Amino acid sequence: MVERELEFRGISKEHLGMYFMELGAKQVTDSFPFVYEGEGWSGQILSEAEISFTVTFKVSAVQVRFRADKEKLLEDLIKKYRYKTTRIGG
Repeated sequence: MVERELEFRGISKEHLGMYFMELGAKQVTDSFPFVYEGEGWSGQILSEAEISFTVTFKVSAVQVRFRADKEKLLEDLIKKYRYKTTRIGG
């Protein structure tokens, strides 16, 4: 089993959980850590905090753990997940 932890900023834990389900996972738990299990892999939403850059500019910071049976599966999972979290500014 291989794993990697990443932090996502500016995206709510609800949306991050939805992305796991869009990739084929089922939600297993309803509280921290939120666990999602797919075929040969799992994702966990570990924590959510608010980061203040200024008094008025605040964003969420969510810790996410990815686990997979094989390194290649983990890399593919993270690549697909990051694609879903991509935000284009304007």
